[in-house]
Amino acid sequence: MRELRRRCPDAEVRTLHLDWNDVHPALLDHRVDVVIAREPFPSGQLRVAVLYQEPRVLLVPKTHRLAGKESITLDDFADEPLVRYADATYDAFWSIEPRPDGRPAPDGPLVEAHEDKLEAIAGGRALALAPANSTTGGHSTLRRDLTAIPVDGIEPCNVATRGGGSSGLVTAFFESARSHLTGHGSDGNTSTW
Repeated sequence: MRELRRRCPDAEVRTLHLDWNDVHPALLDHRVDVVIAREPFPSGQLRVAVLYQEPRVLLVPKTHRLAGKESITLDDFADEPLVRYADATYDAFWSIEPRPDGRPAPDGPLVEAHEDKLEAIAGGRALALAPANSTTGGHSTLRRDLTAIPVDGIEPCNVATRGGGSSGLVTAFFESARSHLTGHGSDGNTSTW
C-alpha cells in the first residue's frame, strides 16, 4: 500500500479486511476495486494475477493421533471429516474433492467464519486444511490447543489478486503488488491476466 500511495500520491488508497465469503460480493458491488485473497474465488470477467503459492497444512487438535508428525499425506487423514464451506468451489478445493482415489471426502460441519472452523477442530468435530502462512507466522496466530501439520502431495493454494475495471489506479496496484510480493517487476512475472 505504501508503494501504491507513492506511485499515486493524489489517489485515496484505503484497505479493508474481508472474510473469505465476502471477496466476490465486495468486488461486484464496488466496495473495493481489488482484492488479495487465496484462490479459489469466482473470477468472472475480472483480472486475476497469481502472486505466490502457499503449501497447505492440516489443522488438528493437539491431542489428535497425527499431532506432532513432521508431515503427512492425504492418505493419513482420508477417512476423517473436514469442515465444509457454503461455496461449492471453495469447499471442493479445501476438502480435496474429488479425491484421487474417487472416494468422496467425509462430510464435516458447515462453517461460516474462521472462528467457527477453529471451534469445530478444537471440539473434535472435524479437521481442516489451511494455508501454511495463515497458521505459521502469517497474518494470524493458531490457537494453543491446535497444531498445523504440513501435507505432502497436494497442490498448494494460490494467493492471487483480482481487480475490476481497468483504471490507472487498479493497474498501478497490480504492478505494485506483483513487484512487492514476488520480487519481480511487471516484465518478469508469469501471472495470468
